[in-house]
Parts: sequence; C-alpha cells; structure tokens
Amino acid sequence: MRIYSENKNTIIEGVVDFDLEQTLECGQCFRFYKQADHDYVVVAYKHLLHIAQDDKRLIFYDKSKDELKKIWLNYFDLERDYNEIKTFLLSKDDVLKPAIEEKWGIRLLNQEFHEMVISYIISQNKQIPHIKKIVRDISEKYGDYLGSINGEDYYSFPDIDKLYQITEEDFRELKTGFRAPYLVDACSKLYNNEISVSTFENLSGEEAVKKLTQIKGVGNKVANCVMLFSLNYRASFPIDVWIKRIMEELYFKCETDKETIEKFALEKYGDYGGYAQQYLFCFGRDNKVGK
Repeated sequence: MRIYSENKNTIIEGVVDFDLEQTLECGQCFRFYKQADHDYVVVAYKHLLHIAQDDKRLIFYDKSKDELKKIWLNYFDLERDYNEIKTFLLSKDDVLKPAIEEKWGIRLLNQEFHEMVISYIISQNKQIPHIKKIVRDISEKYGDYLGSINGEDYYSFPDIDKLYQITEEDFRELKTGFRAPYLVDACSKLYNNEISVSTFENLSGEEAVKKLTQIKGVGNKVANCVMLFSLNYRASFPIDVWIKRIMEELYFKCETDKETIEKFALEKYGDYGGYAQQYLFCFGRDNKVGK
C-alpha cells in the first residue's frame, strides 16, 4: 500500500480487500452520502471527507497525509490484513464462501463510540434512509459546521456536552418517537461518564453487553452493534430479524432462537464473528436469503 500526494489530494495505491461502496452501504454506518459510483462524502470524528475509489486507488480529496494517518486509515480499517481473516473463516465454513466472494470488499469501520450509541438506539425498527435523516438532522441542529461539498453543507455529530442538553421533547421533534427517553438516558450516562470508551478496557464481551444494556432501550442487538463498530469487539455477532432469517436458512434449515444462533456463531467464528456477520448480512440482504 503506497501513500502519496497529488495536487491537493492524498492517494492510496495498491489497496486490496477493500471496496468503498460495499463498506459504506452494508449497514454499519449512517454518515455517508453518495455522490456518484464509488464516490462518497463521509462525516466522522468531526472531520469531513470527500473520497472516491478508482480501480485500486483511493482518492482523499483535499486531505493531507497527516489527516489520513490520524483519522482515515483507522476509520476504514485499512491497515488490517483481511486476507488472513477470510482465510480463517473459509477454513471453518464452506457456507460462507459465496458471501465472502461476492462481498469481498467489506471492511469493519472503527467509528466514534458516543455516535454509535445514539445512532443504534435510533436505528431500532427503522430503515437506513430514515436513520440517516434523523442522525443528519441532529447533527445540523446541534453539531458544528464542517464545510460544503458539491453545494451541500455538512455538520459534525454533536459532542457529549451538546447531547446532554437535548431534551426528550427535542428528540421527539426530530422524529425519534418512542426512542426519545432512551436517548435522553444514554446522553445522561455518557455525560456523567457512567459509560465511556474507557469503561470497556478490561471487559469481556459478555460483560460489555451487560454494561451497555444498562442504558434504557438498549438490548443485545444494539449493544453488539456498538461493540463491533466502535469498541473493537470483533467477535460480536449482532442478530436482528434479518441475520436471524439468513442464519436459519443457510445453517439451521428451520426456525431457531437468537441465543442458539449467537452460541453457534461464537463457536464457529470465534474472534472473527463480526466479519462473518457482515459478509452474511450483506450477501443475504442483496440476494434475498431468508426473505
């Protein structure tokens, strides 16, 4: 992987096992805005990025090498060996082969913890376009202006101090519905440091789930999403109605419960459960597996 500057842009050449569209569109994040094929605007960590992919080049428009190394290499998980992950998973399971071959370019994003807590509470029983709209509305109302790209203005996700000031009525006005009191409780726990990134430094996956589910309205699925996408618990295997149906069709051939699926995934995939989940989820969604 070669990193160099060209005009005002920073280029990464020789990227393997990474497809920008597959990674952003697979349901793990909500602050991406498609401009054209393999051309996106991304907002993360109070930074605004215009990024495009051309063959095996990634183009970071108007970005320095310093910002790339500080923010975006880790955000896109570009320094991890995904060939090693795929090889391990395929050695365990032939069922995964079609999913990995089709969704070969997915990487797990490393996202900001407090944003994931709020975003995944909002995500319950909502489609991605609606989740994206609510998160964007929260950012526009309470975040900081970051800049404009192609005539659109973008704002950061609000920091914890700003989130703490949002009332239940404010959240309801932003169309969060029954989730409003859950969001207020989450913001309070984040603000008072009852839950923070440092909370999870020495917790097992089971202990981390128990800690996150102390937030009102947070169940196992939301907890595992937060753990997988912002806390580096790569064994986490979030199970929603879609992944449940996919697993039932591909593995169990009958209806089963989420606890059985979770135990099965941990035993089969071990520390790579989160990667397997994303390959299966995106493959199943796009091919109507388990519909």
